[in-house]
Amino acid sequence: ANLRRIRAATAQPAGFTTETMAALDPRRGHAALRRGRFSAADASYFLTLYTENKRSGLTCDSIAAEIHREFAAMEADATWIDRCHVVMPDHLHALIVLVLDFHSPAIQRLKAKTSGALLSSGLIWERGFFDHKLRTDEPADAVFRYIYLNPYRAVLLGRQERWPHWHCAPADWKWFSGQLEHELPIPGWLPR
Repeated sequence: ANLRRIRAATAQPAGFTTETMAALDPRRGHAALRRGRFSAADASYFLTLYTENKRSGLTCDSIAAEIHREFAAMEADATWIDRCHVVMPDHLHALIVLVLDFHSPAIQRLKAKTSGALLSSGLIWERGFFDHKLRTDEPADAVFRYIYLNPYRAVLLGRQERWPHWHCAPADWKWFSGQLEHELPIPGWLPR
C-alpha cells in the first residue's frame, strides 16, 4: 500500500511530457541560477530582457513608448533609479540603481505593465532576465558605453544619427556625453 502511494505521488501527471517535467524541476533553469542570490538596495544593476524567441518588434513606437513610460513610472514611485536604458528590436538593456531590496518583483512589474503593448504586436517577454550587480569599485562608464552603442553595433542606424529608443538620466548625460570621444574597454562580463 505504501509503495502504491509513493508511485502515485511521484507519477508524471497526465498530459505532461518528460521535457515539461524537466522544465518544472526547481534544480534546473532560471530557478537554479537564482538560488542563493540576493538583491541589494542602493546597488547598481545591468539588466537585459529579451522577447520570447528573440522576436523583433520592441522598437515599434507604441511599444517603445510604453517601455519608456514604465521606466519613468518606476523611478517616480521609487522602485529604482533609471540611469540609462536602450530598447532594441528584440531586447532591452538598462543600468538601474535598485531602491527596493528585491529586483525580481521590479522586473516582473515592468514586464506586466508593458505586456499589453507587446501583445498588440504578437510579442511576449522571455521568461527570466539577465542581471549583473556592479561592484562598488566597478566604474559604470563602460556599461553606459555598451548600452549606448548597442544599436550602432547592430548597425540599426548611421554613426551620426541618434537612436530614438535610448534614455539617459540628465545628471548622467552631463558626464557621459563627454566620454563618447574616448575609447574605454568594455568589461569582460558584458556580451559582445
